[in-house]
Amino acid sequence: MNEIKNTLIEDIKDLIKTNKDEVIEINPKFLDFFTKEELESIRDDLVNKKLRQKESNSLFLDEIYEKTKKDQI
Repeated sequence: MNEIKNTLIEDIKDLIKTNKDEVIEINPKFLDFFTKEELESIRDDLVNKKLRQKESNSLFLDEIYEKTKKDQI
């Protein structure tokens, strides 16, 4: 069970990163505190937030691109 929790913690740390070189530390005591299901929920929430952010950024960049094509910036 601890191996699964460790993997989930690593996934969460990767999702929190804002750049690939960033080092994220999470207190190992969280392995005792959170259940596997809670860690999975945290991971899933972070995945969904990243997806929504990418979608939002994409829409914004598309809007800027369209404006530059029309010289509206």
